[in-house]
Parts: sequence; C-alpha cells; structure tokens
Amino acid sequence: MKLVTLINSGLIFGFITFIPTIAGAQTASNNSSEIAINSNNLSSSTSVSYLQPFNLVTFAYQGGLKQHGIPSGETLIFQTQNRNIIAKDLVKAAVNADKLPSQVLNDQNYLSAVNLQLNALPDYAAAD
Repeated sequence: MKLVTLINSGLIFGFITFIPTIAGAQTASNNSSEIAINSNNLSSSTSVSYLQPFNLVTFAYQGGLKQHGIPSGETLIFQTQNRNIIAKDLVKAAVNADKLPSQVLNDQNYLSAVNLQLNALPDYAAAD
C-alpha cells in the first residue's frame, strides 16, 4: 500500500510540476510533420508528431478544448466518471481543433492510453 501511495505522489508531483511547461509547449510542436521522398523509387513516408495522451488530457483539463465541446476542470472529471465523455470524444475534439491528425481516431493504442489518463485525472486533480 505504501508503494502505491509513493507512486501516486510522484505522478501527482510530476503532473503539477509540468503543467505550465506542457501547456506552453503544446501548440509549438503538435502540428509538425516531415515528408521524406526517395527519388529512386518515388515512394514517400510520413512521420507525424502529435500530442501524447497525458498532454492531451492536461490540455483538455485546462480548457483547451472548450470550443470543441469538452468541458474543463472538475466538469471534465465529472463527465468522464459518468461516462458522458470518453477517450474517443476527447480525441475527436482534438482532431477538430487541429491538435491531432484524424488517423489517431482509429489508433486503439492511443485511445487506450487517453482512456488511462482520463481515469487517472481525478487523482491528479485532487493533488492540485
């Protein structure tokens, strides 16, 4: 039981410590993309960088997706706990806000990670 408390305390401390940094860095790095074309075979590959699940939930909690129908703060927590807002809703809002590419809507690993972060949100907020 003490190990769980220690881990939760560390997560909460990290969350509180990095919120201002994460919020300031969001818009600068989430829409970058790089396309490399190999002229020998004319194939292309795309590498896209976007918000990590933790950063997406933090962004929403701070009100970054309000214009796209996602409430902030305690209302977000309440709506998530009552299953009125799920990970896919958050990701759809982020896609509409041009914070994520649309293909993320079909990425089950990303959706699962967002869901985990949404489930942990009450613990993070309680320490705030």
